Amino acid sequence: MSKKCSLTGKSTQFGNNVSHSHRKTRRRFIPNTQNATFISDIIGKISLTVTPKTIRTIDFKGGIDKFLLNTSSRKLTDQAIKLKTKIKKASKKKAA
Repeated sequence: MSKKCSLTGKSTQFGNNVSHSHRKTRRRFIPNTQNATFISDIIGKISLTVTPKTIRTIDFKGGIDKFLLNTSSRKLTDQAIKLKTKIKKASKKKAA
């Protein structure tokens, strides 16, 4: 499985190693992904592979529910959009 953030979609980038003599060789910049379990107030435990920046953003926003509901769908992956709709449906059922 490729190293890719499940929520934001951040994946491998490519660039060059540049030596002192300015020879360029190709290299990969692989994101630091972590397996994390988030506890949703609405749907329970969610296990995802995310980057540390995403973990900090989720903590800053106040949890996985608020992060997904307040983030634009254009910035989320397909898996995150499915979680977002699942949370919306479950929150409407609880409110009713």
